[in-house]
Amino acid sequence: MQGKGVIKFFAVLLALVCLYQLSFTWVTRGVEADAKAYAKGDPNKEKAYLDSVSTQPVYPLFKHNYQYCKERELALGLDLKGGMNVTMQISLSELIRSLANDNKDVTFNQALHNADVAAKTSPEDYIDIFMREYKKLSPNGKLAPIFSTQSNQSVLKFDASNSQVEKYLRDQSSTAVTQSYNILRNRIDKFGVTSPNIQLQAGNRILIELPGVSEANKDRVRKLLQGSAKLEFYATYENREVLPLLSNINGILAAKNKGTKKDTIKADTANAVAKADTAKKGGSLLSKLKQNSAKDTSANALKNKNNIAETMPLFSLLQPAYNQGQAFPGPVVGMAAIKDTAKVNSYLNSADVQAVIPKNMRLLWGSKPLDGNKVLQLFAIKLSGADNGPVLSGEVVTNAVSELDQNTGGYAVSMEMNSDGAKSWRRATAEAAGNPADEADNRAIAIVLDDNVVSAPRVSGEIAGGRSSISGNFTQDETKDLANVLKAGRLPAPARIVSEDIVGPSLGQEAINNGLMSCGVGLVVVLVFMIFYYNSAGTVADIAVFVNVFFLMGVLTSLGAVLTLPGVAGIVLILGISVDANVLIYERVREELALGKSKRIAIADGYKHALSSILDSQISSFLTGLILFIFGSGPIQGFATTLMIGIVTSLFCSLLITRVIFEWMLDKNMDIKFSNAWSANLFKNANYGFVKNRFKFYAFSGIFILAGIISMFTKGFSYGVDFEGGRTYVVRFDKNVTSQTVRDAVDATLGVGNSEVKSFGGDNQVRITTNYLIEDNTTAADNKVEATVRAGVSKVSPSYKILSSQKVGPTIASDIKSSAIWTVIIAILVISGYILIRFRKWQFSLGAMVATAHDALLVLSFFSLFDGILPFSLDIDQAFIAAILTVIGYSINDTVVVFDRIREFLNLHHAKTDDPAVVVNQAINSTLSRTIITALTVIFVLIVLFIFGGDVIRGFSFALLVGVCFGTYSSICVATPVMLDFGGKKLNA
Repeated sequence: MQGKGVIKFFAVLLALVCLYQLSFTWVTRGVEADAKAYAKGDPNKEKAYLDSVSTQPVYPLFKHNYQYCKERELALGLDLKGGMNVTMQISLSELIRSLANDNKDVTFNQALHNADVAAKTSPEDYIDIFMREYKKLSPNGKLAPIFSTQSNQSVLKFDASNSQVEKYLRDQSSTAVTQSYNILRNRIDKFGVTSPNIQLQAGNRILIELPGVSEANKDRVRKLLQGSAKLEFYATYENREVLPLLSNINGILAAKNKGTKKDTIKADTANAVAKADTAKKGGSLLSKLKQNSAKDTSANALKNKNNIAETMPLFSLLQPAYNQGQAFPGPVVGMAAIKDTAKVNSYLNSADVQAVIPKNMRLLWGSKPLDGNKVLQLFAIKLSGADNGPVLSGEVVTNAVSELDQNTGGYAVSMEMNSDGAKSWRRATAEAAGNPADEADNRAIAIVLDDNVVSAPRVSGEIAGGRSSISGNFTQDETKDLANVLKAGRLPAPARIVSEDIVGPSLGQEAINNGLMSCGVGLVVVLVFMIFYYNSAGTVADIAVFVNVFFLMGVLTSLGAVLTLPGVAGIVLILGISVDANVLIYERVREELALGKSKRIAIADGYKHALSSILDSQISSFLTGLILFIFGSGPIQGFATTLMIGIVTSLFCSLLITRVIFEWMLDKNMDIKFSNAWSANLFKNANYGFVKNRFKFYAFSGIFILAGIISMFTKGFSYGVDFEGGRTYVVRFDKNVTSQTVRDAVDATLGVGNSEVKSFGGDNQVRITTNYLIEDNTTAADNKVEATVRAGVSKVSPSYKILSSQKVGPTIASDIKSSAIWTVIIAILVISGYILIRFRKWQFSLGAMVATAHDALLVLSFFSLFDGILPFSLDIDQAFIAAILTVIGYSINDTVVVFDRIREFLNLHHAKTDDPAVVVNQAINSTLSRTIITALTVIFVLIVLFIFGGDVIRGFSFALLVGVCFGTYSSICVATPVMLDFGGKKLNA
């Protein structure tokens, strides 16, 4: 063997690099163990310890600090570590509306509405959909007048064509997505999460991974990510100036209810307010009304309540800021229960009421309820200037920090403004202060964030220098997040969470334990089997497997790849397929030994003759992993990364490391055996009639696939949440429960037909999936669905724990489903193209294409036919698609080896005149030992993964297991016969 020195040098160098990269993980684990020991269960102490050593040397050999090591350790995915994973989608619909300055053009708005509806089920680009919908409504319509303004004349003329408008919209959307990405990244960097990950995805989506975020912090994260940070400062009205208006509005609403004259109702309402508030007892108007109602019998109370709602519709919900004949000072004009604010808004937004509200007045709710109450305050905001806007916008803020409020003892946000902002702020505060010597002349300035009043402090004098603060009923975390958002900037377009996955730390630890168990057992199975079948040569293969796993983990760490649960499954799978090249080599060596060659020559020829098959089979598997990496996302990309790196390291170990070991053993005159007594003649002289019986195989496959297709159209599939859209919760109870019991309890709260409940692992664990409110991407909807689910499961047992939750919006679910279909099709075409290039005959490519499509259909048929029959989930989801593609790669791997031997046999001189069917059958039988042994090693490993891998990837591992069985069958009984039937005598040409 030539170049042994170079191979040894490269192997040692790679081993040192991998050892160095993996050492960071060992160092950080040691430091974190010390932190846990110091903290004794106190998370704050543990965090303080790690913060204290973050800049201290913890790696004495290289003097690296903890932070440096932490950034370079093996990164664990959220499904292993626990945390929060969200996919955010920039609302291009609202961006387009904003670019059009909220134009009221009927056709434009109808096109936007139609595009919103179509985008829910279409994977197309939103701008393409909008342009098409506008053209449908107005074939000759011009969009330029809608979007062209004085400020953008340089890029979009008033007479621009629709194609130019389309380009403008694309440029603006691209800029908005990039700006949103940068803003979100800045917000996350300041959030305090270790090793966050944020990635731009196709179209207008952004993937964000936040390891370690707990269930308790999920609402905080949602607010941080989705807040648009529209900060504005407004002048305000005094409550006494607005009370008569509210009384008038109440009268207008009552007049609509009773059909009486507005003036009469207005007078009655005013008298009622005065009478109620001048009473010695009873407090405010709303309190008086409630007391009167409480004195009635239940029947009278209901009647009185209805009367109050008719005669005082606004004041029955909104308590005026008025007591003892006096209006409260300040801009707060009333209070209402949170549950009533929607109804109050509907009153205030009605056409009759809007007609009497001054154009320079807005009524806005406070951002947080009052202490101890579910009540929001309503503020009267005064609009300023010719455009009726704020006195100052948040764009002037240059810095913001969280600090302790010296006046209240709470927390506040201190802000600094640029020079223009400082001038405007000085002028605005001077106007609000009025006469500084007269406290009664002081007015408030409202600080409004995203159309909610954060605070409205009264101003006693002008504020110079551009420094100010936002105070209110804040926690420390809230002021940190608000300061973070203000510094990072305002999102150019609203960003909505369309997909969300939260994994609790306990479930993550279980996944790690299951992964380690499956890796350990899988490794033992492969090692024992190779020695059991190949004797001392099997030991050499085992050494290569150990080295391969070491190299694989080192390369993963050095590349900064994230190890996910499917990635662990990929490592287990690599244990099985890493011996594939060794099996090919060993089988060829055994053939050479059978010809009477010496061991040295037989080993050299075995490596030489097996090389073509090894490269073709591994390259086809690598292509599958590459397609998965390109089209997959999240954990699926982790699986693909592991698979591709594993294939490369396997080739290095199988072709080079083992060869060096064999050369060393030969030089030492060591006895090398490639079989045991029982396995030496196994499959030798096999002569099964695979070609002769091919029509029986066609019949079996055809009947099974036909039954599957019928089942697909009648029974269908059990789709995972990432294909259907919805929210999923994994719930563990303190006792054994049945799916039906949980389903009945949850349906009682969600509504019949809204939920699906399946056992998930043990008898005390279920997975609940619901599409309730899935169209609503607001945080309020997320909280409402979870609260409803909790209310349902608490009826089963008050002691339960939500281990993980996932949300996938209908738009992203549609995209995932469409992407999955195209991924499978592209994989089949790419691999078939590779076979065509390598074998130069279209018959080989056709056989490979038919076999891969056959395998995919068989697995799909199996999952449809046996769903609900087998005692575990057979969901069709992203992991299932990854399994299908892996099966395709494995099937091609097997098929290529058989094709390679057929090509070799057909090229033999005596085979030129033989019947191709006979030659092909001989070739299949000659590779039978390799096919069966490789399949057995992979099947053994997959059985281990299925048993020990855990509930999360059980369906994934089962799909692989079924697929490998079908793939082994198809490479012999489908791909080759199809190639033969379409090739015939031409194969000898």
